[in-house]
Amino acid sequence: MPNKNLIILFGGRSVEHEISVRSATNVFKYIDPSHFNLFVIGISKKGNWFLLDHPKQSIETGKEIFLSLSATHPHFEIKASGTSIAIQIVFPILHGTDGEDGSIQGLMQCLNVILIGSSVLGSAISMDKIVSKKLLEHAGIPVVPFMNFSKDEAISFEEVKNKLGLPFIVKAGNLGSSVGISKVNTSEDFADALTDSFKYGYEILIESFVKCREFECGIIGNESLSSTLAGEIILLKNYDFYTYEAKYQDESAIRVEIPAQIPTTLHQQIRALCEKAFLTLKCNDFARVDIFLTSKNEIFINEINTIPGFTDTSMFPGLWENMGISYPELISKIIEIGEARWQQEQQYITDLNSSN
Repeated sequence: MPNKNLIILFGGRSVEHEISVRSATNVFKYIDPSHFNLFVIGISKKGNWFLLDHPKQSIETGKEIFLSLSATHPHFEIKASGTSIAIQIVFPILHGTDGEDGSIQGLMQCLNVILIGSSVLGSAISMDKIVSKKLLEHAGIPVVPFMNFSKDEAISFEEVKNKLGLPFIVKAGNLGSSVGISKVNTSEDFADALTDSFKYGYEILIESFVKCREFECGIIGNESLSSTLAGEIILLKNYDFYTYEAKYQDESAIRVEIPAQIPTTLHQQIRALCEKAFLTLKCNDFARVDIFLTSKNEIFINEINTIPGFTDTSMFPGLWENMGISYPELISKIIEIGEARWQQEQQYITDLNSSN
C-alpha cells in the first residue's frame, strides 16, 4: 500500500501559538517519515494557512493554500503552483482557541479524513473549563470547589470569598497554558483579575485555592485505555502558582519528577480517576490530565488537555518515556490509535437508503 499523506497542522489564532510551534517542531522531528508522505501546514496568527518545509519556518513565508471541500477528494490547493495535496491524515498540534476547542476537529470531520486526537465533542468539552468541571462533578469525579460567571453578571467579591474562601483563583473560561489566570487575596486583586480574565472570553471560572502538589498523567487509547504513572511538577521559585512564565519562560522555575514520589496506591487511584475523567469528557486517542493532591491525600482532577504539549520540556512525552515508550514510538502509537478509531467509525450508517 502506498504511504498516506500525513499533515502536521500547527500555529493558529491563539495565545498559545508559540507553544504550538515548539510542539510541532518536535513532532516533525520524531515522526517516522518512512511510513507517511509528510506535510507541514502552519496557521498564522491572522488565521491564514500556509504550506511549509518545516515548523521552524516563519509561517507567512510559506506557500498560501486553499481548502477544497470535495466529498470524494478533499485536498489543499497550493495557490502559487496550482498543484494539490490530498488530505488523508491530519495531526493537529494546536493549543487553545481555534485549534483545541473542536473547531478544526469539526472541519476535518466534515471532510471525513483521519483526525488524530479528540473529535469535536471531546475537544469542545475539555477546552471549556466550566462545562468540563460540571460534567466531572456530575460523574462523581472530585474537582476543586468552583463558581462561574458571565461578563453580564454582577460578581460580588464578598459572595465569592464566603463560598470559596481566600485566596481563590480566577480563570478565563476557555484557555490553557495558565493564560488569563490570577490568584486573588483582596478586593483590589479581584477587580484586576476579572479585567484580565474577561479579556479572553465571555465567561470565567473561579475556584478555591488549594494548597497542593501538582501532578500530570498521560492517557492513550479509546475503548481500552493505557495511562502513565503520575509525574510531579515541583515549583522551585516563589510563584503564586504554575504560571505561564514558570511553564515556558523561566527554565529554572520548576523541577519535574517522573514518576512522582508517592505510594503505589496513590498512583493507582490517580490513574483510575484520570482514565474515568478521559472517558467522561469523551476524549479520544490521547490526552494529559492535570491533578492536584493535598497534604491529606485528597485527589482533585484539575483539567484535561486534549492536545498536550510536545515541547522539550513538556511532561506528556516524558511520562510515556518512563513507561518504556520512546518519543518516536509514542507518536507512531498515537497515529495508529487514531487511524484504528477512524476505520471503526466508517462502519456506521449515515444514509438510511444505503444497502449497508
